[in-house]
Amino acid sequence: MAKLKKRFVCRECGFVSPKWMGRCTECGAWNSLEEETEMKSVKPAKSPEHGSYSRPKRLSEIDFTEEDRMPVGDRELDRVLGGGIVPGSMVLLGGDPGIGKSTLLLQTVEQVGRRGQKVLYVSGEESEKQLKMRADRMKVANENILFMAEINVPYILDTILKEKPELVIIDSIQTMYSPDIQSAPGSVTQIRDNAAALLQLAKKENIAVILVGHVTKDGNLAGPRVLEHMVDTVLYFEGDRFHSYRVLRAVKNRFGSTNEIGIFEMAPAGLLPVSNPSEAMLRSRPKNTCGSVVVPVMEGTRPLLIELQGLAASSSYGNPRRMAKGLDYNRMVLLMAVMEKRLGIMLQDQDAYVNLVGGVRADEPALDLGTVAALYSSFRNFEVPGDMIVFGEVGLTGEVRSVQYAENRVLEAARLGFKKCILPKGSINPKKLDKNTYDQIRGIELYPVENISQALSILGK
Repeated sequence: MAKLKKRFVCRECGFVSPKWMGRCTECGAWNSLEEETEMKSVKPAKSPEHGSYSRPKRLSEIDFTEEDRMPVGDRELDRVLGGGIVPGSMVLLGGDPGIGKSTLLLQTVEQVGRRGQKVLYVSGEESEKQLKMRADRMKVANENILFMAEINVPYILDTILKEKPELVIIDSIQTMYSPDIQSAPGSVTQIRDNAAALLQLAKKENIAVILVGHVTKDGNLAGPRVLEHMVDTVLYFEGDRFHSYRVLRAVKNRFGSTNEIGIFEMAPAGLLPVSNPSEAMLRSRPKNTCGSVVVPVMEGTRPLLIELQGLAASSSYGNPRRMAKGLDYNRMVLLMAVMEKRLGIMLQDQDAYVNLVGGVRADEPALDLGTVAALYSSFRNFEVPGDMIVFGEVGLTGEVRSVQYAENRVLEAARLGFKKCILPKGSINPKKLDKNTYDQIRGIELYPVENISQALSILGK
């Protein structure tokens, strides 16, 4: 015997309320509570049989080696995952529509299948014929890969238990449906409960599962926030569809670092890993141009040289416009206030625009000095040398502070042929460098500075 029970679930945090409210009391989101009807059985559940629980173990009794990871064969994806997929883990991959999520996963299952590992690809958005067309276009033809167009979760779970694959792809979790839950596919309850069922199976059978998740117009993963807490790894596939480069970024990883990124280039044959991202990003950069500065940023252990462009133009309206693409808008406004106070220049009647070229997004203090240099170069209309890089954190008093991994940033610039570098004073001590590092850095001229006035005087006024 069963009874129907109405409730309201917040689509942002999963909070359950017996009545509708305009604002969620848990996360504070407005108009986020959705009505759902849940069918619950009044019959008491049976106790599980003996032996169905796992027994407590000491750490010394648990067998684990680094070789237990499953390398996917893609250098960039393996880097972001920390060396490969851990069996029994669940990975959530999100990104804008058309950014290349399904393309990346098809390439992944092809490479995993080549090593003799069994893969099950479940699609709830495409039919079997559509999967066949896309696989043929990408030349995916491996007998170890099983494709299935299905949204019924209990049937999918039975298929996984029957086929015993080592990797399962669910594309996407928002389309999955369980008939035991009285709500539509994509609802908070469906997403949460179906993900929990897949997670339980993955842990019990030691099967790696990758879920594809939709994103909202704000760029966040759709569905309850609790979904990100349930999975082991959360990946975002970013990029501008009008640019060929894509960035894979980890925002959560229980088995590795969240600082690493993977860079791909979208080509007719699929996504190609970019072996030298700095050179690729600067390939079409105009040299000796006003408002253009090269800044080195660190993405995990990888230094990346990016072109930062700034534009300051007289405003035609009372309120000047401010726009930042690829970096923090509030940080740009703060740096403009520092420039007005410490340099004595008036930017109140100037429209200001800052852009990281190539659709890349970065958020670290080392961009501060480059942002100041780009805006000042455009405001004073002077050219920045094309063989110079600039980096450093700028404080509210106009001082330039040190940043981490200064040697790695300079080494990357020297490798690509840059000859000059403006950096915070004390960032690099040549006496403490080993001979190999010193020989590589010696070819680039360093300009240590203490404040933004010194840095801009080197650039030219």
